[in-house]
Amino acid sequence: MPASTTWRTSSAAVERRLGHATPLAAVLLDLDGTLLDTAPDMARIANQMRAGDQLPPLPFADLRLQVSHGSAALLRVAFPDSDPLKLASLQNRFLEQYREHIAVETRLFPGFEEVLAALERNRIPWGVITNKPGWLTEPLLRELGLYERAGCVLSGDSLPVSKPDPLPLITAARRIAVDPERCLYLGDALRDVQAARAAQMTALVATYGYIGPAERAAEWPASGWIDSPLELLDWVGLARAGSAS
Repeated sequence: MPASTTWRTSSAAVERRLGHATPLAAVLLDLDGTLLDTAPDMARIANQMRAGDQLPPLPFADLRLQVSHGSAALLRVAFPDSDPLKLASLQNRFLEQYREHIAVETRLFPGFEEVLAALERNRIPWGVITNKPGWLTEPLLRELGLYERAGCVLSGDSLPVSKPDPLPLITAARRIAVDPERCLYLGDALRDVQAARAAQMTALVATYGYIGPAERAAEWPASGWIDSPLELLDWVGLARAGSAS
């Protein structure tokens, strides 16, 4: 990952901070690897399935990097010798178990509770746009008390298309009544950046998410890269708790 905030901030970001661009008025978020650390639950279930097949557990770090790419990608790593038919069967089993134990260890990434509270206190809407199917997205957010707080929630099957198509992001902007140009979208995958750029939103990369070194995230066409959720507050002009006013 790029090392310095100065290096990682685009000229557009600098202009906005100097007041030369339209100020941001909404924050939209990817789910897995961005808002929520879902990898512990998903990796645990994958390793439980391996144990059922008398296979040793895989290191958490290896499984964590696949979570943003969905259960199929995770299972291709967990069961690398499986043919497509077996992988489909494994995926069905995985999703059934995951739904039953969807929020055992899953939590907001550190700092996000402060971010969401600050956004809500300042009446800045926030929402979730994920490729995760709705039958998993909604119960997960409800179990964590986030569903009713979000200004909008769009899952991978909410519309005929999903990211990197910009339609889910544009639809979310309409639902919260904010122009796309005044929305920030944060994600941890290239498709998130591509969707945000196509929707004319500010595209940020969550470097704390599930991004592997081979993905070369520093080269993605983003507006900026953040190492902590708290940095979102800087982008929307809000102070962090304990900082000078």
